[in-house]
Amino acid sequence: MLLTAVFSPGASATLCAGKFRRRFRVLAKAFPAFLPSEVERIRDSFARKLATRIERLPVQVSFSDSSIMSSCVKPLLHTDTNPVVLLHGFDSSCLEWRYTLPRLEEAGFETWAVDILGWGFSDLERLPSCDVGSKRDHFYQFWKSYIKRPMLLVGPSLGAAVAIDFAINHPEAVEKLVLIDASVYSEGTRDMKKLPKALAYAGVYLLKSIPLRLYATFLAFNGLPFGTCLDWTNVGRLHCLLPWWEDATVAFMSSGGYNISSQIGKVKQKTLIIWGEDDQIIDYKLAVKLHSNLPNSIMRQVPECGHIPHVEKPDVVANLIVEFSKDNC
Repeated sequence: MLLTAVFSPGASATLCAGKFRRRFRVLAKAFPAFLPSEVERIRDSFARKLATRIERLPVQVSFSDSSIMSSCVKPLLHTDTNPVVLLHGFDSSCLEWRYTLPRLEEAGFETWAVDILGWGFSDLERLPSCDVGSKRDHFYQFWKSYIKRPMLLVGPSLGAAVAIDFAINHPEAVEKLVLIDASVYSEGTRDMKKLPKALAYAGVYLLKSIPLRLYATFLAFNGLPFGTCLDWTNVGRLHCLLPWWEDATVAFMSSGGYNISSQIGKVKQKTLIIWGEDDQIIDYKLAVKLHSNLPNSIMRQVPECGHIPHVEKPDVVANLIVEFSKDNC
């Protein structure tokens, strides 16, 4: 299982930040009270702005007696066209979309960012099941309650496995798919589900450690200053500071995780595959394999970009999604 935590943008996003701030403004307001207090330490202005927009909405699921207060970023725009819905990668949150989401909104799209059950900032004090089936049912009930229309569903890294699993099981909810540097050929969490609980918790404690998150940041991007990496790491591990994060993560890892490689051929939706040309985490050969396994797909590479294009090259990714939505990609 690869760590794909949330990071900030690379040079292209930094260079256009000043111009973009003038074009797209969000009124400053306080952070939601349910976010960890460490959010105040984050310097990234786009992360701070998006954090103020995070809400919790009640979602009733079949595997829990009570509703789950589920975190998301709701659209600023409501349109007559089908919405764009953004998932995130393994052990991440909706903050992963802090650069691309506002660009999609500026392009006129109704855009949601939804935290996958077990990660992000949902209230899991009454710890629900966090296995694959529960994640799917939770997202379906969220869609059924609030989105209610076929969507262009975007899944990066392990979020691509979440998106594929969902599209196969609920095809009526998904018009098109966008898969970004997709992690879809791993065999779940494999032997980790056999670990004694004490070892599992020790591994999860390491997963949220600053050294490991810093290493993941350096692996995903090239030549980043230490101060930048540290701030990006603080964004990426913010959700890990919620009191139930360890329990939810162990529950997922012990369940076996996502193993969908044999199901990929069942995807019927038109699919855009986006791949960072310099991805050091997932081999480009797997992008070619995915393209061949999805007959109704097209593939676009992002030059000079690593594992997380929607953070490193948000303008490119937003433009690709816009064009794909119009069938012009």
